[in-house]
Amino acid sequence: MPLYKSFSPNSQTIVKIWKITESYDHLLQAVTLKPENMERVLRMKSELHQRGFLSVRHLLAEFGYTDADLYYDENGKPHLKDGKHISITHSFTFSGVIVSDFKVGIDIEKQRDKIGIIAHKFMEYEFQYLKKDETDYINKLTVIWCIKESLYKLFATPGLSFLQHTLVIPFTIEEASTVAWIDYEDKKYRFNSAFFEFEGFTCAYALPS
Repeated sequence: MPLYKSFSPNSQTIVKIWKITESYDHLLQAVTLKPENMERVLRMKSELHQRGFLSVRHLLAEFGYTDADLYYDENGKPHLKDGKHISITHSFTFSGVIVSDFKVGIDIEKQRDKIGIIAHKFMEYEFQYLKKDETDYINKLTVIWCIKESLYKLFATPGLSFLQHTLVIPFTIEEASTVAWIDYEDKKYRFNSAFFEFEGFTCAYALPS
């Protein structure tokens, strides 16, 4: 399938989402990979991961980039050679890329009830405003996870903890945006975050406020 969704949160930022319906062979034939990334794909044991990896390269092409324009630092954070900031995500049959003049983070997750089992591992403050008996409880948990994952990717600092160092201000699903904070080593960082739902998935992204 071609591009699933594309939009600009602001004049310096673009988000693109890909729905992965193509076969591994089709995705592979349409891109050129660096030798090390070709080896990486071939070593992947899951075809789902292979297709996710390759779909991201198709998204790069939508931005006008190639696989050669992308590299990773020692913390595993992706970078573009032209100096623009990038964040990457894929989950099951969707992948996403955000490119901006500023540091950004993006995450896509499938909405699943089992997130409720691990909620205490990635949040504490947020339990003050969440109610387990509300019909959108799982949706909100997924939003919070996606936002915190986006913050983690944006901050790219070893030792950052979802539970200890991040929090998400109260929000509603209808608002589709909120404010999030990182409190790390006696410094506080404020971020604007937005999210949207589609086909049983949630996508959130974080931008400096």
